[in-house]
Amino acid sequence: MSLHILKPGLLDTIQDEGRYSYGHLGVNYSGAMDRVGMAMANYLVGNTAGEAVLEMHFPAPEIRLDTPVLLALAGADFSAEVDGVSVPLHTPVLLQAGMSIKFQKKLVGTRCYLAIRGGFALDPWLGSCSTNLAAGAGGWKGRALRTGDVLALRQNTFGAQLSSDEKMRCFPWSANVSDFYPANQPIRFCQGPEYAWLDIESQTSLEKTDWQITAQSNRMGYRLKGAGLQQQHATELVSSAVTPGTIQLLPNGQPIVLMTDSQTTGGYPRIGQVIQADLPRLAQLGAGQSFPLQAVSLDTVFAAFQEQMQLLRRVQTGSALKLAAMLTTQH
Repeated sequence: MSLHILKPGLLDTIQDEGRYSYGHLGVNYSGAMDRVGMAMANYLVGNTAGEAVLEMHFPAPEIRLDTPVLLALAGADFSAEVDGVSVPLHTPVLLQAGMSIKFQKKLVGTRCYLAIRGGFALDPWLGSCSTNLAAGAGGWKGRALRTGDVLALRQNTFGAQLSSDEKMRCFPWSANVSDFYPANQPIRFCQGPEYAWLDIESQTSLEKTDWQITAQSNRMGYRLKGAGLQQQHATELVSSAVTPGTIQLLPNGQPIVLMTDSQTTGGYPRIGQVIQADLPRLAQLGAGQSFPLQAVSLDTVFAAFQEQMQLLRRVQTGSALKLAAMLTTQH
C-alpha cells in the first residue's frame, strides 16, 4: 500500500504538527504551514488533526495510489483531477487502486494538503514526522519528494468499497471553510517586545500599510515590502527567542514574518507577533499578494484561537458522524 511520486512539484514534503520540545537545542519547529488545512483534510478522512499529510506547492506533483484509499484535499485549490474528472476540495473521496492525481492550475491559495485515511507509515524523528529541510531529517528521508519516491501507507480501515467500474467516488458533503479564510481581512498581531523601539510614525505605518509578500519568501519567513520603518534609536538586540509568527524588523527597514521553518533565536527587533489563529490564513497568501496588519489585545488572541478550535471541532464531529453513517450503510 503506497503512494508513488510520478512527477515532483515545486516543493512537496511530509508535514504534521511539528516538533516543539527542542527549540532550546536550536531545532526548528517545522510542521504544516497551514495547520487548519492540515486538520481539515485529516478530519474529513477520520484521522486525528495532526496526522502526517503531504504539503504541496504549485506546480504540484503527479501521484499514483496503488491501493484503494479514502483521501481529502484541503487548503489551496490546485484544480486536482483524476482521469480528467475534478476532485473537489474539502470533501472525502474514495479512490480506486492504480488511479493518478494531477494538479492542473493554481486557482486559490498557496499550499494544498493531501490526507489519506490511516496516514503514512513513517518513522518519527524527535517525536514528529514533519520534514526538517535544514537538518535533513524527518518526513521522507529528510527532503522534498522526488520522482520515483514510494511512500508506504498505513492500513486503510474504512469499509466502503468501490465497484470494479468506479474510479472515484466523492462523498455527498464538504466542509465549509469560509470562516477559516475570511477574505479581505487584516492579519492580526500583538505588539512585540521591541515594538516601542519603533518611532511614532513607524508604529502608525505598521498598521496603515498594505504589506506585499516578496519573492524572497518561503517556509522560513515572509519578507514584506512596504513603508520603511525606523527605530527611535539605533539599538542592538542580543539574540533572543523567536517563534513562527514573530515579526522582525530587518536592517533595511522592512519587516519579515517568521514562518514554520524559521530559526529558534534571532537578533533583529521583534516588533510584533502574528496571532496563532491568523497564521493559517497568512500561509495561504503568496508572493505578490498584499495584506494590512492590525494590532489586537491578548484577549482577542485567546478568543480568536478558541473560536477557531470550536469551528474545527465541529468539522471533526460532523465528519466522524457522516463517515460512520457511510460505513454503516455498506454493511
